[in-house]
Amino acid sequence: MVNKVCSVGIIGTGSYLPETIVTNEDLEKIIDTNDEWIVTRTGISERRKAPPEMATSDLGAIAAQRAIESANLRPEDIDLIIVATITPDMLFPSTACIIQEKIGATKAAAFDLSAACTGFIYGLSIAAQFIATGMYKYVLVIGAEVLSRILNPKDRSTLILFGDGAGAAVLGPVEEGYGFLSFDLGAEGSGGDLLYIKAGGSRFPASKETVEKGEHYIKMVGNEVFKFAVRIMGETSLKALEKAGLTQDDVNYLIPHQANIRIVDAAVKRLKLATEKVYVNLDKYGNMSGASVPVALDEAVRKGRINKGDNVILVGFGAGLTWGSCVIRWS
Repeated sequence: MVNKVCSVGIIGTGSYLPETIVTNEDLEKIIDTNDEWIVTRTGISERRKAPPEMATSDLGAIAAQRAIESANLRPEDIDLIIVATITPDMLFPSTACIIQEKIGATKAAAFDLSAACTGFIYGLSIAAQFIATGMYKYVLVIGAEVLSRILNPKDRSTLILFGDGAGAAVLGPVEEGYGFLSFDLGAEGSGGDLLYIKAGGSRFPASKETVEKGEHYIKMVGNEVFKFAVRIMGETSLKALEKAGLTQDDVNYLIPHQANIRIVDAAVKRLKLATEKVYVNLDKYGNMSGASVPVALDEAVRKGRINKGDNVILVGFGAGLTWGSCVIRWS
């Protein structure tokens, strides 16, 4: 039975970062780079790395438990779990099912989605619709990655960028006038060859040859991805604002995908926002793909940067190519 559409918002957040820190100085010892070169081009000083015994579900489960606690709920209250990841524990079962078992969310349906760095925002849009129509009451959306497992240790262009982590949000009904005001999602499949992992799927199954050629590592055409990101981050944010009936002047806070400080700066300039209205943590964690936005959101919330009634934009871009943004009136 589908009920009348209700207002939906984020009612709890959580995150988890592995303890091991990989600094730029650590990378200097294994590849041809240095701290100044990395910071100047990316804004990244360090990133986190999961220990060998931890997989994506382990990080995601901790973030999920913290988000559920933040929402003053129990795991058995969750109706659906959506995990956004490009580093699942395995091809199947889904990482969402593994997390469901780990946290004891025995009543929850569960599935993964793949939209790379935009995955968490895609997940929010799906979750919001399930709740708005009355099908479910509480949905847990997790962005979790262990990207260190798919990085070529000889590829400077990717090794310096990515880190491991997990963030989560619990969505539920909120009072009218609050919660999600709009979403803008998109994809440009013609750019799929700009950021990808070639092997391991049905077209190029794993083999001795694919392993020897390094085809299970991330490949990226950095300059093209950069140009796409600089354009799309501002465009999709403005579209989401327009759909919500708002302007740049109405924005209280921006949580962007933490990929590169120059990309973030370009989005901020396009939106004409003051720097104090933008949350940036990429200097500490690097690019965590699907975990990037939820980790930043959780930190901003816990630091008191976001308050009831604030208009908040979440925005990201990723492989696919994909992009997405949403406007939330914080409840």
